[in-house]
Amino acid sequence: MTRTARRTRRTARRAGVGAAALLALSACSSSGDSSAADADSPRSGSASAGRLSGTVTVFAAASLTESFTTLGEEFEKAHPGTEVTFNFGGSDSLAAGINSGAPADVFAAASTTTMKLVTDTGATSGEPVTFVRNRLEIATLPGNPDKVAALEDLAGPDLKVVLCDKEVPCGAATQKILEATGLKVTPVSYEQDVKGALTKVELKEADAALVYKTDVHAAGDKVEGVEFPEASEAVNDYPIALLRDAPNADAAKAFIDLVRSEAGREVLSGAGFLTP
Repeated sequence: MTRTARRTRRTARRAGVGAAALLALSACSSSGDSSAADADSPRSGSASAGRLSGTVTVFAAASLTESFTTLGEEFEKAHPGTEVTFNFGGSDSLAAGINSGAPADVFAAASTTTMKLVTDTGATSGEPVTFVRNRLEIATLPGNPDKVAALEDLAGPDLKVVLCDKEVPCGAATQKILEATGLKVTPVSYEQDVKGALTKVELKEADAALVYKTDVHAAGDKVEGVEFPEASEAVNDYPIALLRDAPNADAAKAFIDLVRSEAGREVLSGAGFLTP
């Protein structure tokens, strides 16, 4: 299931990230007459006037929630008259929604496999581009009271562990690692996306979860992260693509440009993502 997120409060550190680069990007993509009137439709960008406007709808993996929300706010500042709305959730569910005709401009998935679900139906415009990578980390309760120090500790009979559903990218990465190591972990539940798995630990309904390193970073002191070397066996590439039937293609392209820009990379690397 997907969850829609419109806004998260930015930290003081994030507020200034990439400001100069964003202004430069704004000048580049708004090279026309900035005083021209917006297009008649609130959904469409006024490309003929050289000025972006309207709503950009982005379907994005749940693990991108914090960083993309920050980038969306910066995009709106750089392009007055635009609004970026997000649908965050499990990449497989988002792909299914797009293939069923849900109106969207941009899709950012947490794996090339889930992006392929959309490209195979011809729903994208052009080739998707990998913009970041991510790896798994163990999230434990603050202070790590169960002394989880390695992946094999998750197989302990008294430890309540939560995993992502096998159909979503974090779950697929988890299964790949478990199969490679021969480790058997019996979770108390499978969650539909990485945020759901992390929330179980934050609420103390589980002792540990296998989630992305970026989600441990975003949770702050609500959880404690434990790195493990086997995570290198399943590093996920995150591709982003313009959708074929994008209602606001011009603004969508500009948002993708921002994500891939130096300013975008700074926000994403600050959230713990790896460069491709």
